[in-house]
Amino acid sequence: MGKTTLLVKLIPELKARGYRIATIKHDTHGFDIDKPGKDTWKHAEAGADIVAISSPTKVAVIEKVEQELTLDEVASRIKGVDLIITEGYKRGNKPKIEVHRKAVGKELLCTEEELLAVVTDEPLPLNVPLFGLDDVAGLADLIEAKILKRKG
Repeated sequence: MGKTTLLVKLIPELKARGYRIATIKHDTHGFDIDKPGKDTWKHAEAGADIVAISSPTKVAVIEKVEQELTLDEVASRIKGVDLIITEGYKRGNKPKIEVHRKAVGKELLCTEEELLAVVTDEPLPLNVPLFGLDDVAGLADLIEAKILKRKG
């Protein structure tokens, strides 16, 4: 199990508890969500700096930027949620939950001071909460206690 798999399990758990959740995925390689030939792609190709598409159930905004935005800059554009969870941004200044698997065998990327918790399949000599790979309920309990209750 990796980061995305953990989020796909954690998000429904938090949603079931009544929270509105946003996610931000950091992609260091760049990305393209607009399909060539589609109307929104044509708008951007024609020079639009911001292209939005809206339907009765979704809205998406694609904005060209001169330089990469910080996590705080991206997060400031998200409204109406209780929690923003990121994937990536491992060097940012926010509390982190690291996924560590014995089979991968690498050292942790983060220091204990940065970590809110570690999700792992092996015991680790750390002074932060450790959760099993399938313990999303326990992880959600910690997020509620340490992050969400702080906001309330």
